[in-house]
Amino acid sequence: MDDVAALISYRKRQDRWFQIAGLLCTLVGIVTLTVLLIDLARDGLTRIDWQFLTSFPSRRAERAGILSAWVGSLLVLLVTLVTAVPLGVAAAVYLEEYGRKSRMASLIEINIANLAGVPSIIYGLMALGVLVYGLGLARSVLAGGLTLAALVLPIVIVTTREALRSIPTAIREAAFAAGATRWQVVRYHLLPYSMGGIATGTIIALSRAVGETAPLITIGALTYIGFLPPPPWQSTPPYVNFRWLHSPFTVLPIQMFNWMSRPTEDFHRNAAATGLVLMALTLSLNALAIAIRYRVRRRIQW
Repeated sequence: MDDVAALISYRKRQDRWFQIAGLLCTLVGIVTLTVLLIDLARDGLTRIDWQFLTSFPSRRAERAGILSAWVGSLLVLLVTLVTAVPLGVAAAVYLEEYGRKSRMASLIEINIANLAGVPSIIYGLMALGVLVYGLGLARSVLAGGLTLAALVLPIVIVTTREALRSIPTAIREAAFAAGATRWQVVRYHLLPYSMGGIATGTIIALSRAVGETAPLITIGALTYIGFLPPPPWQSTPPYVNFRWLHSPFTVLPIQMFNWMSRPTEDFHRNAAATGLVLMALTLSLNALAIAIRYRVRRRIQW
């Protein structure tokens, strides 16, 4: 009995020390992030105004803005979303629900997991050879969006598969017992129940994509651009315009990098303000993921 009591006491001390170590690690991360945010806000918060958000870049720091950069970021993210999400969800559904367990399937799973950790510059080099030179897409919004779609596609696949695996097997068995086909099970049961996890993984993937710089620089995204792409709509039939897909672009991280390379403090303040806008966009995407997950879970419970 004494040995058992001593062992329990030892395990409790281990648990207590682990909690303290975890709390310290968390505090280190939070304090570091807070200091960086305070320093960034001190330099760039006073620079953010309507003129800064609606003006094009300029050689004069006080007149420069990020209009072309944040519009380019949103357009590239739109192409990334439209490309990566359908392909990623479809691939995850096939691998999880239709694909047979075999050596080939195991090899594909390993490769997908490994692709999620490949450095982003590798995707940029691949896109430069395949999209820019091979398919002739040039340095366009379409090439940038497809590059980031390839970058985040493994993340979408992995998170979707985990969301599907979290659904109890009893739901599948009950649907099959009622005479449903496999597609009906996927369409009416698995996808609705896993939508919260899929949405969370998708927006987290887009949050990573919005901050990427290396692959876009590799394919030739501009560091300075003084115009906007053509609008995606027009007044004449078919009322949809796809010319913006082939327009040159820049994004917020590249604009921030360009201003940080300047020697004057005024441009450094512009870069800090751009960093704050980029962080606000990223945090907004994460907040949207939390809201969607909460809403989907409440609807399923009801």
